[in-house]
Amino acid sequence: MQTLSRFYLSLNRIYRALVINRPYHVLTTLVLLTIVAAFGMTNFKLDASADSLTLEHDTSIDYLREVSKRYQSGDFLVLTYAPKADMFSDESINTLKQLRDELASVDGVASVYSMIDVPLLYSPMRPLAEQKESTRTLLTPGVDRSMVKQEFLTSPIYRDMLLSPDGTTSAILLNLKVNNQYIQMARHRDALRMKRDKEGLSESEEKELAQVSAEFLDYRTATAAQDAARVEIVRGIVARYQDRAQIFLGGVSMITTDMIAYIKSDLVVFGGALVAFIIFMLAFLFRQWRFVVLPLATCLMSVTLMLGWLSWIDWRLTVISSNFVALLLIMVFAFTIYVVVRYREIHAIDPDMDQADIVLQTVRDMAVPCLYSALTTIVAFMSLVMSGIRPVIDFGWMMTIGLVVGFILVFVVLPAGLMILPKGEPKDRGDNSAALTVRFSKLAEFHGGKILLLALITVLISAWGITRLEVENRFVDYFKSDSEIHQGLSVIDRQLGGTVTLDIILDADKNTIDIVEADASDEEDPFAEDGGDAAGVDESADEEDPFAEAGDEDAFADDASTPTTAPSYWFSVAGLDQIKQLHNYLESLPEVGKVQSLATVYQLAHDINKGKLNDFELNVLRNMLSDDIKNFLITPYLVDDVQQTRITLRVIETTPDLKRAELVEKIRQYALKDVGLKPEQVNFTGMLVLYNNMLQSLFASQIATIGVVFVSIMLMIIGLFRSFKIALISILPNILAAGTVLGAMGLVGIPLDMMTTTIAAIVVGVGVDQAIQYFYRYRIEFAHDQNYVEAMHRSHASIGRAMYYTSVTIIVGFSILMLSQFIPSIYFGVLTAFAMFMAIVGSLTLLPKLILMLKPFGPGK
Repeated sequence: MQTLSRFYLSLNRIYRALVINRPYHVLTTLVLLTIVAAFGMTNFKLDASADSLTLEHDTSIDYLREVSKRYQSGDFLVLTYAPKADMFSDESINTLKQLRDELASVDGVASVYSMIDVPLLYSPMRPLAEQKESTRTLLTPGVDRSMVKQEFLTSPIYRDMLLSPDGTTSAILLNLKVNNQYIQMARHRDALRMKRDKEGLSESEEKELAQVSAEFLDYRTATAAQDAARVEIVRGIVARYQDRAQIFLGGVSMITTDMIAYIKSDLVVFGGALVAFIIFMLAFLFRQWRFVVLPLATCLMSVTLMLGWLSWIDWRLTVISSNFVALLLIMVFAFTIYVVVRYREIHAIDPDMDQADIVLQTVRDMAVPCLYSALTTIVAFMSLVMSGIRPVIDFGWMMTIGLVVGFILVFVVLPAGLMILPKGEPKDRGDNSAALTVRFSKLAEFHGGKILLLALITVLISAWGITRLEVENRFVDYFKSDSEIHQGLSVIDRQLGGTVTLDIILDADKNTIDIVEADASDEEDPFAEDGGDAAGVDESADEEDPFAEAGDEDAFADDASTPTTAPSYWFSVAGLDQIKQLHNYLESLPEVGKVQSLATVYQLAHDINKGKLNDFELNVLRNMLSDDIKNFLITPYLVDDVQQTRITLRVIETTPDLKRAELVEKIRQYALKDVGLKPEQVNFTGMLVLYNNMLQSLFASQIATIGVVFVSIMLMIIGLFRSFKIALISILPNILAAGTVLGAMGLVGIPLDMMTTTIAAIVVGVGVDQAIQYFYRYRIEFAHDQNYVEAMHRSHASIGRAMYYTSVTIIVGFSILMLSQFIPSIYFGVLTAFAMFMAIVGSLTLLPKLILMLKPFGPGK
């Protein structure tokens, strides 16, 4: 105890020497640091990459990169093309050709698939030899356009892909070049990170990780800039055609670009609106310019120092952590309110007290409760580090560091500024029985039973609502209905086969591979001269051989023009039958839109041959297809070297009651039980998997973060007040507030997402601040006369005002988020504002009622 007292006295002397006696030096130093930080903000960057939207150490993203590199399937942009003229008119086709040619010339575009680019295989069906000699497209002279339209609408290759069912909207797919260097660098960095967290790294590996991370970050920055520039070029091209067609743009890189634009816009809008509101509130509440300038300067310096530091170390804001600017402004402003209100109270009680004594007394009275308030809030944000979601983790760390910086500045800038400025006349007139806060204390005194009953009813309703809480949400609903993202994704989702991609990767069983290779070596050519019967082929002399032209030699004869391909299980009858069975099952699911796999080329081979094929015929067919047809129908779905195939599908997000995890599991069980594949043969990847992994972690992280917050805060309050009863009373109203907002989300159908999952922890952390401030003042007031009721009224009339002011500020501050273009930000703002409203009502009614009932400070008078 003596050691603690000596430490306190030493700290008091240092504080007096630096802040009270040398305010000019302190403020000059802070101003210079702020200016340096402001210069660093020129390096400020935002991040909306896949890294910022996935789980920490999610191996699925590494598997996705591996698959992308193996199949050379990269990112893409999708345009919906709805011409004003008829889709198959000369005018529309010529417009589409001009648009296609301009898009194909954009740097980074590997290929363009549109109605005029894809090979026509059923308009009409042609023998294989003709397919090999020339590829027909919609631009080929003499093509029957009505037949082409039917092919696009009904063929297994193009239906639900190129043309909407009503024939008015078509899709243009821009396949972007696969950035193999990006994939290689990302996988190298992630492998080192994984080893660091699981096994530890040697000194040389630590240096390697630092170097690789820095190089990858720079490369990713340059790549993001190129992607954004490409999106703008495409938009510029599209703009020139809007008078002839309605065109929307979609795709991951386009969404990333727009999300960064939203973040920048939100930062400017929120920052400006919050600063204006802070000025208004300070002027309205205190009506003295010093109490406008000093709190405002404290808030702005906190944000500037943090943003400057983040920019200097290149720690980038994401969609989630970008809210830290608004939150930090609000939190620091709340601390300044507590300090200013107390200063004005002391000044009003003794106007003749020396300015240094007033400032020191204010600091003594408010330092401990504000410190514990800051610590409880820090605990709330630190709990977010357990979420496992990278942007949420960053958000937690940024707010933790920002609160430390903000707390220090509040007790340095405000006191130092007050020491420089003249004391002036006291203008705090206290509170009276007509004040709103004292009305709340009257409610607690005379209507406590009703308050408890209402709290119990709220608990029951909230508990029911929480049982209805879900994590499933639609990505398209993250954006306002009038935004290009929402409009483009909606058209693609409803009319062109779905939006979110899912890849099913099938590996051949090793035993099966050996059998296929043996069979291939022993396979007898069914077209040999001995007259061997070709399975499934009609040998009638009147039937024209669909694989040969009249007068030509046997299309399957061995010659240099028909190279052989190494046997592949997945391009055998047995493998293709399994793929087809799974393909057909996927098409039967209401949640699934367009499905693409080797089943389409298998169906094409059946249609050309008019019957069942054997393995030899399949191999010959594969070799005889033209390169552009093989590149379109086979190469994206088959890798012979590793005996692997993939089935790609798009999920229709607008499907009612879509359950991503259940959908993946349902497909897995069908593949294992009905198709007969082994568990190690079936893997899933794609954006749906990454997104689903993140969503499914939200429930677990929500429980973990709230649990950590409750336990940690209760331990801190026990340490401050040496009372478990006080800790329990403090936490109950805030549990009610957090439960209410989660229950309300469940009742109205708002799902958890990356932003709303942070609300409960934030509300508890911030709400307990008020309880700590109230208890700290209540203990002081109770010591005067040992009267619980009178102490309650005096506490409401003093600290209750500061709680009321800060709560109004927080509620309005969060409500400003409704100006965002990003729907999760709007939900985050509205729900947090609602939760904080419940928290302040609970702190001014339920909290004092519990104090009157449980008497935590002793029996009293």
